[in-house]
Amino acid sequence: MTSHRPHNFQNSNRAKNFWGTLVRLIHYMSSYILSLVIVVLLAIASTIFQIVTPKVLGQATTEIYKGVVTGITRQKAGLDVSRYPINFGRIEQILLLIAAFYLIAAVFSFLQQILMTRISQQTVYKLRKDLKQKMRYLPISYYDTHNNGDIMSRAINDMDNIAATLQQSVTQLITSCVTLIGTIWMMFSISWQLTLIALITIPLSLIVTGVIAPHSQKAFAAQQKSLGLLNNQVEENYAGHLEVKAFNHEKIALQQFEKENQRLYQSGFKAQLLAGIMMPLMALVNNLGYVVAAIYGGIQVANNRLPIGNIQAFLQYMQQFAQPITQLANLANTIQATIASAERIFAVLDEPPMEATHVDIADQPTDKLITFDHVQFGYADQELLIKDYSLAVDPGEMVAIVGPTGAGKTTIINLLERFYDIKGGSIKLRGRDIRNFSRDQLRQHLAMVLQDTWLFTGSIYDNLKYGRENATKADILRAAQAAHVDEFVRQLPQGYETILNEAASNISQGQRQLLTIARAFVANPEILILDEATSSVDTRTEFQIQHAMQRLLQGRTSFVVAHRLSTIQDADKIIVMNHGSIIETGNHQQLLEQKGFYADLYNSQFSGNIKNLG
Repeated sequence: MTSHRPHNFQNSNRAKNFWGTLVRLIHYMSSYILSLVIVVLLAIASTIFQIVTPKVLGQATTEIYKGVVTGITRQKAGLDVSRYPINFGRIEQILLLIAAFYLIAAVFSFLQQILMTRISQQTVYKLRKDLKQKMRYLPISYYDTHNNGDIMSRAINDMDNIAATLQQSVTQLITSCVTLIGTIWMMFSISWQLTLIALITIPLSLIVTGVIAPHSQKAFAAQQKSLGLLNNQVEENYAGHLEVKAFNHEKIALQQFEKENQRLYQSGFKAQLLAGIMMPLMALVNNLGYVVAAIYGGIQVANNRLPIGNIQAFLQYMQQFAQPITQLANLANTIQATIASAERIFAVLDEPPMEATHVDIADQPTDKLITFDHVQFGYADQELLIKDYSLAVDPGEMVAIVGPTGAGKTTIINLLERFYDIKGGSIKLRGRDIRNFSRDQLRQHLAMVLQDTWLFTGSIYDNLKYGRENATKADILRAAQAAHVDEFVRQLPQGYETILNEAASNISQGQRQLLTIARAFVANPEILILDEATSSVDTRTEFQIQHAMQRLLQGRTSFVVAHRLSTIQDADKIIVMNHGSIIETGNHQQLLEQKGFYADLYNSQFSGNIKNLG
């Protein structure tokens, strides 16, 4: 079915409001504030128990050192020393205390991971649910102006990115901050001089982070954008793989894929390179501080100003001190990428939804089912396509919409279904403006059988029931028999429980079309919208489709998008469109007598056979 729509695809994937987006993401976690507080307390407690262990372990080293020094001193004094006087009982106590600290820290860490998993998964579940709900209320114009691959990338890749960050990075951020503060405190308790040496590395680390992080954010945003575009291209090529092969476009498709893949490679390489540079640079800065501290500490021990166990503990703290700085630097990159993903999702959530319109047009009871009253319409800010159109449709009438390819025949369907709202005039259902119905209420009166069949992955039975969820099994079987579906379904090994694969490619095109007709039978609508779809099927299947459509049309008002004029000669009204505008209206005979566009179109299709087919 030809559509007349704008195609100015928009790709705005760069994060522009870091702090605003971060606050918004945190707001999604506000429902779990008590759990978050417990997570923070558990993370702090776990980290504290791990922080104190090096200093306690240093006491054991000091005890051993004292025993060894005492033994050597006694030996030098000429005393008989069979073994060094090391207080193993004290060392045993210290080691048991350390084991207890590590065990408690592990339990606390395990508990906070369980809680954080629950919080992160529920947060992303809520975000995903809101996105899905918003997609339901987005106007059709949004889908017309955004490609499918980019939308899917936001719903899947960006959402997974956020989930991974909330799962892993939030607790890591807490523990890194606590570790950094606690480690500095413990280092000061050992030696303020050594601590100052260690702290010199912080400004250097901040400089490294400050230089790289902004570039990293831009690179990750570009990576997500390229990923969305590549997803769209892969989806298009996969959906149309038969056409790609039939037109020998494999080489071109591969070239296009390679071009987009190269862009993703370049943006991904840059993003990961910047993220990867961070760690070795931070390690270099920290190692320089470690070497200086080790040399100065050795001098202090040699001069008996510090016990050796404290130096051992301090060097361990320096390693712990470097670790949270490195983690925070890496987290900066992760958070930048996550915020870019979150902003892409929030951009969808911030899109204006379809308006729940109400117009001050009084209901006018009438025996007409559908009335077009001085309708005006144009897409977005484009010039009006329909400038002043009126049409009255009685119950049970067939209205055909004809015109050459690209004429805009879908426009009328879009207006009836309220995929787009008119710019002026009124469309009424039984005298009531359709804008004063909710869209759900309006669409309960309508059903569509389109040229492009849509069936989802699931059983044939479930696909038929999609037309009306409360339909009984008897309703579905009657509809299947009326649409010539029952006879071919019963020949399938699993019958109505046969699972249709993606795009329902495990049944023929004609069978897919018959299923959509049967689904419309199940819906039992008051108004039918039909797009003639008998091309590319065999003669017998075409006859079955035509026969099923005739049954479906009986006693119902219908709007039929016609490609073959022979099928709509008995239509009560024919709307003729060209270049998006309605140019003629009348029945078949009236339009032929006008000798206008319809007559020319008809003659071009049936040249030499007008008398026989008229």
